[in-house]
Amino acid sequence: MDVELKGITKRFGPVVANRKISLKVRGGEVLGLLGENGAGKSTLMNVLCGLYRPDEGEIILDGKSVSFSGPGESISAGIGMVHQHFMLVPVFTVAENVVLGVEPTGRADYLDLDKARAQVTEIGEKYGLRVDPDALIEDIPVGLQQRVEIIKVLFRSADILILDEPTAVLTPQEVEDFFGIVRSLRDAGKGIVFITHKLNEILEIADRISVLRQGEIVGEADPKTVKPEELAEMMVGRPVSFTVEKPERVPGKPILEVKELTVLRDDDAVAVDHVSLEVRSGEIVGIAGVVGNGQTPLIEAMTGLRRPAAGEVWFEGQDITHASVRARHKMGIAHIPEDRQRSGMIGNFTVAENMVLDTYYDERFAKGPQVQWDKVNEAAAVLSRDFDVRTPSVYLKAGHLSGGNQQKLVVARELSRETKLVIAAQPTRGLDVGSIEYIHKRLVEAREEGDGVLIMSSELDEILALSDRILVMFKGRIVAEFDASKGPVDKSAVGLAMAGAGV
Repeated sequence: MDVELKGITKRFGPVVANRKISLKVRGGEVLGLLGENGAGKSTLMNVLCGLYRPDEGEIILDGKSVSFSGPGESISAGIGMVHQHFMLVPVFTVAENVVLGVEPTGRADYLDLDKARAQVTEIGEKYGLRVDPDALIEDIPVGLQQRVEIIKVLFRSADILILDEPTAVLTPQEVEDFFGIVRSLRDAGKGIVFITHKLNEILEIADRISVLRQGEIVGEADPKTVKPEELAEMMVGRPVSFTVEKPERVPGKPILEVKELTVLRDDDAVAVDHVSLEVRSGEIVGIAGVVGNGQTPLIEAMTGLRRPAAGEVWFEGQDITHASVRARHKMGIAHIPEDRQRSGMIGNFTVAENMVLDTYYDERFAKGPQVQWDKVNEAAAVLSRDFDVRTPSVYLKAGHLSGGNQQKLVVARELSRETKLVIAAQPTRGLDVGSIEYIHKRLVEAREEGDGVLIMSSELDEILALSDRILVMFKGRIVAEFDASKGPVDKSAVGLAMAGAGV
């Protein structure tokens, strides 16, 4: 099956999200759709899968013009989309999620779960998407949840698959497995749109590349010949540096000290096992590790979101183990959480309201118990400009921003106040190369101003580029430390430590 978009324009009030876009997706190929945050990639694909109606242009399916009044019609036509944020019911099994809405029935129209299980298993075997049909969604890792989303689309006989930022939450090992799945789907004749902002991935997986910028197609490229620097410049409209400029600096005294910290998961299993570390003023410490090795509970304990079972957290010589989140903020601790939607912002609040979530009571914005909204809105407009949060208005609900602009909003809020320690978990997750370059610069600036900076990231290249020291976590413990202040660290050595080699 081939599908073509011709002259697609989509507006939201005065904002033109897509402007006269034309592109074609062919069966048996992977079209890489590349663009910075807010470039219009997801909007364009939402038009193709029936979630939005185009204001201009047409969709041509195997030579015939079609119009979709909703996603059901798009699915029936053979087009399926795997969204960036999974749409699964956590308490349902894999099979129940796959057949939801198109349930196979047997005698007396009762749900035939045996048939559902068999169909899930058959699709999994055919395309390398093996997953236990009886497993609960809430009990399986993110990589397997993504497989379930793809099985859902294939179960509905999709020939065109749209994958929206499909690797955003995957570990490096899961990404490699996922690429194998994408190639098997392509070889089976499926047409695939691979939406991303990650240059290395698009060069590895795509057969053709189309680049979107500010709602328009600005170029096409052959992944076999194009250079990453050329793609980056097409994406953001200017040259982008892939190296982090980090002046040499002698760290000061310890500003954060973690002493023999033990933290439990929600099921009372040990997540962090007697961890000790320190972060000094004027240095960046990176925590590397495969997702699920205790990094998140450790960050939560340091920022006051989770009570430790044992051990202590000290800040500037003061025991803050049991201090509240607000108290830590007032002390000068900034926190960029790894899940911006769950912990970093409130989607139904405006951009301006989110900018002051942890400072609305400050004398800059409050007069007694009354919030001075004119001052809040003015400050939010300045921060949006300074941190390149692309929004038509500070009155827009934050949930309507693109994922990358939501992340920049959180970073703007946390780095715009007086800080002494910055704790950043996945600070550039979901961001394009231009935004990554900017946030790296701001973190280095915090270091240069004398802040201690602690970064946790699943992107090993980010840890290597930013860190003065690198700590590796494996099964809840610090298993290795590397000094990056005197020169590049061996990437393979860090990777082996992440895998538990020598433990």
